[in-house]
Amino acid sequence: MKTKTIGAIMYGLGIMIVVGFTIYKLVSGSDIGFNEIITIGVLLMGFLSVITWGSKGEKDGIQQDEELGQKITEKSSKIGYFVLTFFIIIAVGLDSYFNETSNIFLLLLLGLSMVILPFVEFLYVRRFR
Repeated sequence: MKTKTIGAIMYGLGIMIVVGFTIYKLVSGSDIGFNEIITIGVLLMGFLSVITWGSKGEKDGIQQDEELGQKITEKSSKIGYFVLTFFIIIAVGLDSYFNETSNIFLLLLLGLSMVILPFVEFLYVRRFR
């Protein structure tokens, strides 16, 4: 078996175990906390990384440090940034609708998400001057 396949299976099993435990906690009436959500996110991030990128030793796909891999990372990062900003806008709207007030932390996060890309681009351009 390839390393990529073994890694995908291991991450997949880990995700299924944590999701199963989280569902069990939900059904039994326990609170779902920070640890469950972060663990699912980290395992899912690892799984997607394993199935996306190839390895140097086995030459089984696009590698992250190749030119094409860097271009893919650059484009997907920018798309991910805009998707995240969109979801924050939706969260602020839903919070205002259901709670009839605005959560200051969500508003600060929205403001930060709208400013961070232009600020990073500004700093990056200054590097080349």
